[in-house]
Amino acid sequence: MMRIFVSKDMASVALGADSLAEAFASAGCEVVRTGSRGLFAIEPLAEVETDEGRIAYGPVGPNDVSAVLDGSHPARIGRIEDHPFFSGQQRFTFARCGVTDPLSLSDYAAHGGWKGLETALGLSPQAVVDAVKASGLRGRGGAGFPTGIKWQTVLDAAADEKFIICNADEGDSGTFADRMLIEGDPFCLIEGMAIASHAVGASHGYIYIRSEYPSAIAAMREAIARSATKIAPFTLEVRVGAGTYVCGEETALLESIEGKRGEVRAKPPLPAVEGLFGRPTVINNVLSLAAVPFILAEGAQAYAEVGFGRSRGTMPVQIAGNVKNGGLYEIGFGVTLGELVNQIGGGTASGRPVRAVQVGGPLGAYFPPSMFHLPFDYEAFAEAGGLIGHAGITVFDDTVDMAHMARFAMEFCAVESCGKCTPCRIGSTRGTELIDRIVAKAPRAAGTLETLPQMRNARTAARSHEEEIDLLRDLCDTMKHGSLCALGGFTPYPVLSALDHFPEDFGSGHALTEAAE
Repeated sequence: MMRIFVSKDMASVALGADSLAEAFASAGCEVVRTGSRGLFAIEPLAEVETDEGRIAYGPVGPNDVSAVLDGSHPARIGRIEDHPFFSGQQRFTFARCGVTDPLSLSDYAAHGGWKGLETALGLSPQAVVDAVKASGLRGRGGAGFPTGIKWQTVLDAAADEKFIICNADEGDSGTFADRMLIEGDPFCLIEGMAIASHAVGASHGYIYIRSEYPSAIAAMREAIARSATKIAPFTLEVRVGAGTYVCGEETALLESIEGKRGEVRAKPPLPAVEGLFGRPTVINNVLSLAAVPFILAEGAQAYAEVGFGRSRGTMPVQIAGNVKNGGLYEIGFGVTLGELVNQIGGGTASGRPVRAVQVGGPLGAYFPPSMFHLPFDYEAFAEAGGLIGHAGITVFDDTVDMAHMARFAMEFCAVESCGKCTPCRIGSTRGTELIDRIVAKAPRAAGTLETLPQMRNARTAARSHEEEIDLLRDLCDTMKHGSLCALGGFTPYPVLSALDHFPEDFGSGHALTEAAE
């Protein structure tokens, strides 16, 4: 019986993978459902097991089954490892994704699973923490705080109970790595959390998954049930997110797990000292915890040898937006932004020139092609006025209006704010109004009073276009330094970067739209 591998990742399913799998099963084939390989332009993808290895065809549909089985289909890719999108990757975290049956314990073990946990259990907790420190692993989200330092703080804290929390509340637009890993290799995340529990002395863990990911929730719950004996006495459970972006912030997430409204806590105390139910708590995101099994199995040095500067190891970069090769590309830090967009991403799907790239989700900065020399590195992006965050890259062509994108950032913050702090709650609303006035008061709009938004008072109406821009910059400074959490604190990144790199869009409002037409 011929063996066929078809993804059951939700992105693949959305493109017709279920129908394809059913067609192969009807043709008498043994169908193994895997995670996605990570290049959505070739999904639905079918891989045929042969004496030469797995031979891939994609994209293909149910009507292509016979041509795939006899090897004559023109969408033949060959060995997926030889495809240009995959041949240059360094897959430490996503090595099994797309290769194995995600819920098969035997498949997981046959492809190197549990080696990291077995190594960790043979070491003292301090030795495990030291290994994570030596690897240089930093939080794969937010500001990139060193993971080993966080673990050390929890290990040193005296308490009768400690917790491990995985933040899988993947709310950034253009990001999907958490979902891909949970649906494609959930035991990897479980193993990473079990290692963390041994390292800090935690007895129980929570995986907080956003409610919009029902398939990921089901996959993780099943994986926890199947691996319960393997990770005992550590226990795990899934908590479903409360449907709000701010619960991706670690202290709002704690409030949600405790059954409260998702609001940001003031810090200190830090969660590592006083976290869930007042106990010391490790909170890492999916990609941080999923990197840990490789570090323990292969050694901290093997991980630390890859990367750039203080950014060590690999980063699963998610490429989305107006781009030809949308998908996940895992590579060591140091690859340039231009390589990710133009060579790996293939440029825009529309065929028009790239005008801007947003890195780090909806609160990330916008970069023009003149900055494509930047290496993908925490420090390099921070110095350039941006952040890597969850490593989501969204590509825009030359029809985008960057004033509108800056307004979207403020509006997004206003909608998603938990309301606890004034700079975020009020500042984002005033920022949206400010950008409306800036566009309306732009020189090209002079004399067209009917385009002006309703002014709050005579002073607002009297301010010049330049004074409104200065006020917006001042507001961004207040939000950046006065907000309780990163929602209000990071919203200025897209606004200020749009102002700095695309000032013409704030001076002429609709000029780009008219040029595109």
